[in-house]
Amino acid sequence: MAHYVILSRISPDAVKEPADFRKLAQRVSAEIKEQCPGLNWKDSYATYGRFDVVDLVETDDPREVQRAVMLLRAHGHESTETLAATPWKEFIGAL
Repeated sequence: MAHYVILSRISPDAVKEPADFRKLAQRVSAEIKEQCPGLNWKDSYATYGRFDVVDLVETDDPREVQRAVMLLRAHGHESTETLAATPWKEFIGAL
């Protein structure tokens, strides 16, 4: 499977209260699971700095990542940057 890193910045207008963010995250996650069945969501991290969230995903179909990113943008009120990623051992082995 191909690996991808999704870097997200959440819009300040996305939610007014922290509890509202939890509800929004659950709703967007459920929609991605439903609409992107070929996407394996490996992990998510809250971060400080330029991006608010870093998501690690895998799929054999890059259209699944595109669909998930559009759902994050539309329903999660996020701007995103997506990177294709190669596990370090595979990268070194290919050199």
